[in-house]
Amino acid sequence: MEKPVLGFAMCGSFCTFRRVIDEMRHIAEEGYPILPIMSQNACQTDTRFGRASDYIWEVEDICGRKVIRTIVDAEPIGPKKMVDLMIVAPCTGNTLAKLANGITDTPVTMAVKSSLRIGLPVVLAPATNDALAASAQNIGRLLNVQNIYFVPMRQDNPEKKPFSLVADFTLILPAALAALEKKQIQPVFR
Repeated sequence: MEKPVLGFAMCGSFCTFRRVIDEMRHIAEEGYPILPIMSQNACQTDTRFGRASDYIWEVEDICGRKVIRTIVDAEPIGPKKMVDLMIVAPCTGNTLAKLANGITDTPVTMAVKSSLRIGLPVVLAPATNDALAASAQNIGRLLNVQNIYFVPMRQDNPEKKPFSLVADFTLILPAALAALEKKQIQPVFR
């Protein structure tokens, strides 16, 4: 039986890129075809965590496909049924807010909208310093949206960053497989 094609969209939580890309590699090694998508910030911004061009090269090498980098290229993902499920990892607070409020102005938000409009599951793996503050309302709203599922998350540094939550990226694949069965793995908050 063929494995489902997974869309894998990355947003600009640069400090989590290494962990996310390692998990992407693991998923690809398990035999899952991956369609990579990156936000403009993710594919254009060099940071102290690495150069954008190096990340793009690595992601394309893992997936064996070019990264989708534009809204125009992300739009047909749903109508052409290019994927069976869409993953957003890392999913920033900015992207959570846009998704919760129906804003489609990046390749990632378009990939999600395009997937949801044909009823595909979308799995969000948040990484945001304000998850228990300004982004909390957006997470709450998205928890109630049909076909949106979350990778379980936890506080990554409660003492120094008491409002921050980061998904357990090692649970991306289990969360995706559960979402394909219309199930949310529990607990969402660990």
